[in-house]
Formats: sequence, C-alpha cells, structure tokens
Amino acid sequence: MLRTTIAGSLPKPTWLAESERLWAPWKLEGVALQEGRRDATILAVKLQEDAGIDIVGDGEQARVHFVHGFLANLDGIDFDKKTIMGIRNNRYEAEVPTVTGAIRRKGPVHSMEAKAARAHTTRKLKFTLPGPMTIVDTIADEHYGRREDLAMAFAAVLNEEAHELQALGVDVIQFDEPAFNVYMKEVPDWGIACLERAAQGLTATTAVHICYGYGIKANIDWKATLGEEWRHYEQTFPAIAKSSIQQVSLECRNSKVPLDLIKLLDGKDVLAGAIDVASNTVETPEEVAATIRAALAFVAPEKLFPCTNCGMAPMSAEVAYGKLAALSAGAALVRKELGAA
Repeated sequence: MLRTTIAGSLPKPTWLAESERLWAPWKLEGVALQEGRRDATILAVKLQEDAGIDIVGDGEQARVHFVHGFLANLDGIDFDKKTIMGIRNNRYEAEVPTVTGAIRRKGPVHSMEAKAARAHTTRKLKFTLPGPMTIVDTIADEHYGRREDLAMAFAAVLNEEAHELQALGVDVIQFDEPAFNVYMKEVPDWGIACLERAAQGLTATTAVHICYGYGIKANIDWKATLGEEWRHYEQTFPAIAKSSIQQVSLECRNSKVPLDLIKLLDGKDVLAGAIDVASNTVETPEEVAATIRAALAFVAPEKLFPCTNCGMAPMSAEVAYGKLAALSAGAALVRKELGAA
C-alpha cells in the first residue's frame, strides 16, 4: 500500500536540454539527439529507483513539452504555421502549431522511450499522455471548427498510441488534463467522453491527472487569485467518479484544495500530490507523511498513491530527485505506522 509514483515530467540532463526551463530547446541534433533522448529516459528511470519510487515513469525525457511531444508525429498539424494564443483560458500565451487537416498518426510516437524504460526496470511502469481537452487548449485549429470535434479526433489517435504502449509493457497509462481545472462546465459536457474514448479498451490501469499547473510564474500568479479555498475539483470529480477511469491524480501539498473533496472520488484510486512543484524547498519525510495522513482521512490506504503535485521539468535535478527521495521516505513512515511493509 501507499506505493509512490510521479505525476509526469522530470528535469532533463543539462547535456540534453537547457536546465530549469519549460519548453527547453534541445542541445543535440540528429542521431546524437535520438541517443540522448533514450539515454536520458533510462537515467530518469534509474534515478527514480534510487529515490525509492515504486511506480516509475519515463520522466518525459524525450519530449520538449508534454503536449507538443505527442503532436510531433501526427498528420494534420502544420508546425510551420505558428499562432500566438492564450493557454488555459488566457492564463499565459504560447506559440503553437495549427491544425490544418484531419488528425492521424504517422506511426508510433513514444515507443522508443517506452521500450527503453521497460527494458531497464522491473518496477511498475507508468506512461503519461496529454488528454484530449488539454491538447485542444494548446493548439490552434483551422480545420475542425468545434473544440469537441477536435478533441474527439485527438482522443482516437491517443487511444491508438495507448494500446501500443500497453503492448510494450506499460502498466499505467495516465492522461494529463490540467484543462479540467479551467473549463469545468465542458468536462461533463464533452471532456469525459473524449477522455474515455482515449482510454477505450485498455486493460492497463488508466489514470487522469488534474492539477494547477507547473511551478512557473504564470501558474503561481493565477493561484494567488483563487482565494482561500480552491474548489475546482468539486465541479469535475462527480463526473470523473462516474467514468471508467480508474485513478485520479490531484494536487494536495501546499495547496488550498479542501481534502474532503476526495470523498467525491469514492471507488477510485487517488494519487495524492504530497510534493510541491512550485517550491524549491525539499520537503522533509515528516511533511510528506503529514500530507499522506491528511488524505487518508478520506480514502483507504490501499487506494492511496503518494505522488507529486504536477510535473517537475522546470526544476533542477538536485531539487527534484531530493523531493522524490522525501516522497518515498514519507510514505515509508506512514506504512510503518499502519503496520505495512
């Protein structure tokens, strides 16, 4: 019980990409880049093992960004036709490619890093993919017209990719949907349907990650406007609870989320964020344990998985892996209290 895992991204080695930066450009090219992306994936897996993480991930080492890394091998997207658009309801702006035709996969997108990770760990392996609604919120559209139609098109190709990852030995497939904390009305209207289409037919464990974003200034500034209680989950958890998705990853540590909202996820596994990704202060094991204990008031220990609040790509490696070690140590403290190994 209380098996630890990560939300998704981890810092890339300084020889591969610029450090402590989101959307960091690659430092390598050609064959060297391909080998570097593979080697960084293996390194991330091993460093997670060293930190004591139970369910490891690829750390998104082979992607510039968690969304655009998936888009890179799809037809129907013009990467030369860039648009400056507001992301997450204009929280911040980004230069994004444009959908100009029907969305189709050219071939496998993430098989290289999934194979590398699977070959170098015997632990449970988790792989993250962007959710359909979040993709739609991170790309310009000149073809489909309706956001829900575009999201369903992405859901179909995500499902193809997810089935291939499952066949390669991935145990948990997580869809990242930070947009679920922004467009709450659309979640039950069409977001859940698209999410379930992305996960259709999978026998691997399925998860959805819904957070308040990376620890970047735009997100930190936004959080400062949200008041004393962050109740976004209250509007979406009932719809998620009715869905076929098995696990829900949420933000707990140093947030203003009322933890009793976890009760709205009755029956689901809960990946409780016990690591703050918006702070460079490394948590103590006791601080991690305190967050886990607080979450245990609302979910059974066998259904609770201590996790990070969000991805850690913009952090230094020293801080990020220090936090993962604290996550493991904190979970071990609570397991001991519960009399579990």
